Amino acid sequence: MTSVPTRGPRFAGAILAGGASRRMGRDKALVIGPDGRPLAEVGLTALRDAGAVEVVAIGGDASGLRALGALWVPDLHPGEGPLGGILTALHATRSDLVVVMACDMPGVDDRVPRALVAALADDAAADVALAVVGPRDQPLTACWRRSSAGPALRAAYDAGERAPRAALGDLNVVRVRGLPVGQLLDVDSPEDLRRYADRHHPRPPPTEQEPS
Repeated sequence: MTSVPTRGPRFAGAILAGGASRRMGRDKALVIGPDGRPLAEVGLTALRDAGAVEVVAIGGDASGLRALGALWVPDLHPGEGPLGGILTALHATRSDLVVVMACDMPGVDDRVPRALVAALADDAAADVALAVVGPRDQPLTACWRRSSAGPALRAAYDAGERAPRAALGDLNVVRVRGLPVGQLLDVDSPEDLRRYADRHHPRPPPTEQEPS
């Protein structure tokens, strides 16, 4: 369920759609989720509903993502992992606060980007606000402050780092807990998608037909 956007901190949004999708066997961003929408559309809608002033899709199938109404941006670092995608998102947008999410969360809605933006905006000393599931940081579901996080991420990338989690050490991190876990689950394979659908979108049992 989405809510009506309210005025708040100005932010941009980006979906990372350029992964290889090896386990899925086809482009994850355009796989149809349990609610009948491509997975990338779910994330794009969440960002728009949260009030993002600009929304871009980074990498992946340009024509397919444009068909979803996304402003498509080529990954500046194709094949170099998600840290390059985050850097591309910060380069391609104008707001200082930028929510960057992976394209493979079938349950995400506007509550997640809203919470991330609010957490970062409330702490002027913070560089990034990221979602946490249990003990695990989720740097691919995060709001970055371009002016402070951008240079640190670039330095980590130039030093050979490609994993966003490993690049957090030099940043002031706000960890956002208590978000609905079902919204943060990602799907990397057809089996993941089936399990997610069975758990969160169960099909009603067939009804018995009366004998004619």
